[in-house]
Amino acid sequence: MTAFPNAKQLFTTVTDDGRLVLSIEPYAVPDLAEHQVVVRMEAVPINPSDLGLLTAPANMATVRSESIDGHPALVADVDAAMRPFFAGRAGKKMAAGNEGAGTVVAAGSSDAAQALLGKTVSIVGGEMYRTHRVMPAMMCVPLPDGAAAKEGASLFVNPMTVQGFLNTMRMEGHTGIVHSAAASNLGQMLAKLCLKEEVPLVAIVRNDAQKKILTDIGLTFVIDSSKDDFMSQLIDALAETGATLGFDAIGGGKMASYMLTAMEKAAAKRGAEFSVYGSTVNKQVYIYGRLDTSETILGGGLGLYWGVGGWLLTPHLEKVGMERMMEMRAYTVAERNGIFASDYTREISLSGMIDPETAKAYERKATGEKFLVNPSL
Repeated sequence: MTAFPNAKQLFTTVTDDGRLVLSIEPYAVPDLAEHQVVVRMEAVPINPSDLGLLTAPANMATVRSESIDGHPALVADVDAAMRPFFAGRAGKKMAAGNEGAGTVVAAGSSDAAQALLGKTVSIVGGEMYRTHRVMPAMMCVPLPDGAAAKEGASLFVNPMTVQGFLNTMRMEGHTGIVHSAAASNLGQMLAKLCLKEEVPLVAIVRNDAQKKILTDIGLTFVIDSSKDDFMSQLIDALAETGATLGFDAIGGGKMASYMLTAMEKAAAKRGAEFSVYGSTVNKQVYIYGRLDTSETILGGGLGLYWGVGGWLLTPHLEKVGMERMMEMRAYTVAERNGIFASDYTREISLSGMIDPETAKAYERKATGEKFLVNPSL
């Protein structure tokens, strides 16, 4: 074994008796192959996508600290209604953490691996909530000399997703986008990218504070879903921008239906040809998140030329190919302090992840509140 005797990692387990357990346990860093490196993890974000493994099954009102098999742990009861959805992972101890950054502290014998020694790198590939992560050298993206690990922590999930949204728009022949939960870190990145590339964007938010975040960035069309005139404002914005592609982070409830209905009515305002089947304008909404875990409800008034589907980053990257993916990765590094800058409200240690009050805070997924984990603390 490589000499990192104090290495640790976080595991997440749904037990057979209906508990969620987040435990911190020793991690044996394996010997390296010639093409591998060891990254000392110094900056790992808690993204909404990470919470699917971390807290999604849990009733957070029941969260408490315990010791499991001699290891410090956070424990919560799994909601009875959620148990069928997580039955497939019952009894399985799983690592978590989609992306992060840190310093290469050991390297295999290959030239590519040795060239990374001492470099700060951004990485993706899961299992990031640990003090040390073994990675193939080719999967490490070096940051410029002097850049802090924090600058590379969130350079995959959100930046690649928003670039993927624009890829999808162009591949499918749309010319504008409507986006829900739009004041999130991802939503702010999308706003900045659309402004730079002159892509019409209609952003849907939930309150005045969120609206101000996006209007301060420079967006024109920011619609508050809590207002009585939400639908009329949305229809007007879609009519003016011509946006016919939606990305919905909410998932449950009626947001996808609101988007499609407003697109259909906007098409009428723009003079689209109609028949008994509705307009001939193609309308598409992709659900890419589940902030609301209830069922998705579609109403009437959509016409018959529309689609609702799911959108995931990994299949999209497979579709666009390696060359385009590497172009996107290079762009994220170049814009790490610009379009793709992430703001973190709290930095916590690995142990902080299993503190009950801290866990309740990061599970809330509150707009403007993003947690960064430094496993090396």
